[in-house]
Amino acid sequence: MDTKKKILLVEDDEALSAVYKSRLEIEGFEVKSVYNGEEALSAAIDFRPDLVLLDAMMPKISGFDVLDILRNTPETADVRVVMLTALSQPKDKERAETLGVDDYLVKSQVVIGDVIDRVKHHLGLTSGPTSSVQ
Repeated sequence: MDTKKKILLVEDDEALSAVYKSRLEIEGFEVKSVYNGEEALSAAIDFRPDLVLLDAMMPKISGFDVLDILRNTPETADVRVVMLTALSQPKDKERAETLGVDDYLVKSQVVIGDVIDRVKHHLGLTSGPTSSVQ
């Protein structure tokens, strides 16, 4: 039985996505990469990820809208969602939290190792701090 945790990586920057995908795979995760909100929504249903690593600013459907739809869809309502975004404004973080995000990471403030740590934390794979919300 394969017990790999599944990560849905939603990032429209393909170079960045490739870096994250390879690192997550090295860490033992099964990773599916998609590059826009529409793909994210269909993949969330088909791939059934344990966690979604979600960019906020994307073409067509923003990460905020993806988060909102995931939370309001019975099949995906309980999936863990970590937003990884360039948006560092408090209002953006508040909006994500209102929509039910599990974690909100600003790209300029974290390195890939931090992101991996947060992913593992939300999947119950580490004994880290209980919350990163300040």
